[in-house]
Amino acid sequence: MVDSKISNKVWQIATVLMDAGVSNSDYLEQITFLLFLKMVDENLHLPQMFRWKNIDLPNDCTWESLVTKSGDELKEHYNHVLMTLSKKIGMIGEIYRGAQNKIQLPVHLRKVIDMINGIEWGELSEDVKGDIYESLLERIAQDTKSGAGQYFTPRALIKTIVKCVNPVIGKTVVDPCCGSGGFLLAAKSYMEQQNPTGEDENKLKDATFYGNEIVPSTYRLCLMNLLLHGISEFGGVPPIKCVDSLASQPSATDLCDYVLTNPPFGKKSSTIIEVIEKDEETGEETIKLKKEKDNYVRNDFIAITSNKQLNFVQHIKSLLKVGGTAAVVLPDNVLFEGGSGETIRKNLLNSCDLHTILRLPTGIFYRPGVKANVLFFDKKPTSSVNQTKEIWFYDYRTNIKHTLKQNPLTEESLDDFVKCYNPTDRYHRTETYNAENNAEGRWRKFTYNELMARDKTSLDITWIKQGSEGDNSSLSELIADIKDKSDTISNAVSELQKLLANIEED
Repeated sequence: MVDSKISNKVWQIATVLMDAGVSNSDYLEQITFLLFLKMVDENLHLPQMFRWKNIDLPNDCTWESLVTKSGDELKEHYNHVLMTLSKKIGMIGEIYRGAQNKIQLPVHLRKVIDMINGIEWGELSEDVKGDIYESLLERIAQDTKSGAGQYFTPRALIKTIVKCVNPVIGKTVVDPCCGSGGFLLAAKSYMEQQNPTGEDENKLKDATFYGNEIVPSTYRLCLMNLLLHGISEFGGVPPIKCVDSLASQPSATDLCDYVLTNPPFGKKSSTIIEVIEKDEETGEETIKLKKEKDNYVRNDFIAITSNKQLNFVQHIKSLLKVGGTAAVVLPDNVLFEGGSGETIRKNLLNSCDLHTILRLPTGIFYRPGVKANVLFFDKKPTSSVNQTKEIWFYDYRTNIKHTLKQNPLTEESLDDFVKCYNPTDRYHRTETYNAENNAEGRWRKFTYNELMARDKTSLDITWIKQGSEGDNSSLSELIADIKDKSDTISNAVSELQKLLANIEED
C-alpha cells in the first residue's frame, strides 16, 4: 500500500516548484536524481555485508556534500554532482546520463533536498517505495499540458491485459516502448502471486523483465520505477535500454516469451526526440533534439511504412519466440488502414494466431479522443496454412462512457471481458452475441474467411447499435476526433497526388 502521508509530502513540493516555473515532469526527474543519491548514500553507511554490489560514489558527490551547502554554492555543487555521475558506468551512469538541473533557485532546491533528507528511504519496504513513486508518476500523467500522459497507460487496463495473458514464472517479458514501466511492474506483481521460490524471486529480479524506451527523460523515470519495485539492483545491469526499438532487428538473444506494450500515440515517426551524442575526441556527451526517421527498412519487415504502430506490429512479431504471446494497445487505424496496413494485417493473420481484440472506449487515456484496441496474438511456426482461424471481438466501446475523473476505468469495468476471454482455457469460449436473442452482446467471433472477405481485410468491426442519447464526448475529445479525421483525409489526398504524379498526361 502506498504511504499517502509521504506521497503527499513529496507532492506538496511539486506545487511550490510549479509556481517557480518548474514543470511536474521536471520535478519528478529531479526527485529521481536526488532520491537515487540519497538511497545509495544510505546503503553505503550499512555494514559491508548489507551493501549493494558494484556501486560507489565519488567523495565529492555524497549526499552529505549536498546537505551541508546552500545558496549559489549548493546550486553549483549540484550541477557538479550531476555532471560527474553522468560519466559513471553502470546503473549510476544510466540514471544521470544527460542529467541537467531544472531547479534554478537554490532555495527551491534546498526544499527538495530537505524533504528527501527527512525520510529514511532504506527503512521503507520495497512495496511502499515503489508505490510512492508510482503515485507520483500518475499525478504527473494527469498534467495533460506536459504530454506526460502518453507514457502512462491506465493501470486498470494494464492489469486486465496481464490477467488475460497469464504470464508464468520462468518466461521472459519485454516491453519495447516501456514508458513509465507499467506493463513490466504489473507482470511482476502478477507472477509474484504464483508462490515463487527463492530461486524464482531471483529470476523475477534479474532475469525476467526487459525493454526499451527511446526518450532519455522517460527512460530515467522508468528505470527508477523498476528499481524501486525490485526489478534489478542499484548496482546491477539496467533491465532496460535507452534505444529506438524499431531501429534494428532483434537478435536471437533478444527473443522473448511475452510482449506487453502500448506503443507511443501518433501515426508517423516524425516526433522530435532527445538524442545523446558523444564527442569522439573528448568523450563528452550532449543532448540534441532530432527528428525520428520516417521509415524503417529492415529485412524482417514485410512492408515499409511511416506508420509507427504498423512498424511496431511487425517488430513485436519479430521479437516473439515461436509460441510466444503478445498483447499490444493500438489505435483504430491499424485495423483498417489500406496499403501497408492491409499487407501487415494479412501477414499477421497468416503467421500468428490473432485470437482476440478488445475494443476500448475513449476517455480512458490522458490524451483525449484516443480510439484504441488491444490485440492479443500468439506467434506460430511457419506454415502453408493460415494460423488464425477465428478472432473473438469484445466491444467495450459502443455506448460505453468513461472520463478520467468522474467515471474512470477500473479493473471491475473489464471483469466481464476477462470472464469471456477465459485466460485459463481460452479455447473454450461462448459468444454472448446472438442475432435473434441478444444483438447487443459484446462478445462475438468472426471466422478467418469472414475477415478476409472484408474490404482491405478490415478488422474495424462493430455490430452493436449506437444509443440514441447522442454523442456526449467532451470538447477536447471532439476536437481530437475532428483532427484525426482531418489527418486521414490529408493522408489520402497525399497518396492520391503521388499516384497522379506517376500518370503521364496524354
